[in-house]
Amino acid sequence: MLSPSALAVAGAVALVGAVVQGVAGFGLNLLCAPLLVLVDPALVPVPVLLVATVQSGLGVAREHAMTDWRGVGWAVLGRGGGNVLGMLVVASLPLREFSLVVAGSVLVCVGLSVVSWRPTPTRNGLLLAGAASGAFGTTSAIGGPPMALIYQGERGPRVRATLSAYFLLGSITSLVTLGVAGRVEVAHLWAALSLLPFVVLGFVLSGPLRRFLDAGRVRPTVLVTSAVAAVLLAGRSLLG
Repeated sequence: MLSPSALAVAGAVALVGAVVQGVAGFGLNLLCAPLLVLVDPALVPVPVLLVATVQSGLGVAREHAMTDWRGVGWAVLGRGGGNVLGMLVVASLPLREFSLVVAGSVLVCVGLSVVSWRPTPTRNGLLLAGAASGAFGTTSAIGGPPMALIYQGERGPRVRATLSAYFLLGSITSLVTLGVAGRVEVAHLWAALSLLPFVVLGFVLSGPLRRFLDAGRVRPTVLVTSAVAAVLLAGRSLLG
């Protein structure tokens, strides 16, 4: 069980992450993974994945009519290969150096997007984004930026609903994998339940903020959030 002070800090992190994801379509894991491990290592990855599953499910329910299910299907197909690649990297390459490569790749994509790159969610693009998301998520827990960047030119509801559906499926498959490996414990369920009210509150608070984002601010938000995630990853890799 978390102490009251640890719960307050972890809850605040989860609340902010839920607001960001509720507005932009991704961001909960980006904030929670590197910060909650400092509060209590047992909070990552299972409790975070559990609350992320709830958050993604709420996102799908709220804007389900805007979900690009075709795109989700291609991305999930690509994610399978990316997960395998990520596991091979973890098993055979220095994780610190590869994390820096991941951070650099995301920053390059953000830079290209600012200058001239306008990716579109075509079949090949989605397969590649899904593969990158799987590989990046498995090795460094920042699987969101590749998918967010491919949808950066879409309208806000389309981005949020599609990313929520993709991350819902991704979180479930990750939890099943961890469960089969014997990595899910009762203590993880209690920890997730303690964080859940903060996540739900953050999701509710994100509702009114969507209108601000949808007024022509979807793309800048995606680019800034992706860049911040890459910088945090690079800093964690260099200082860790």
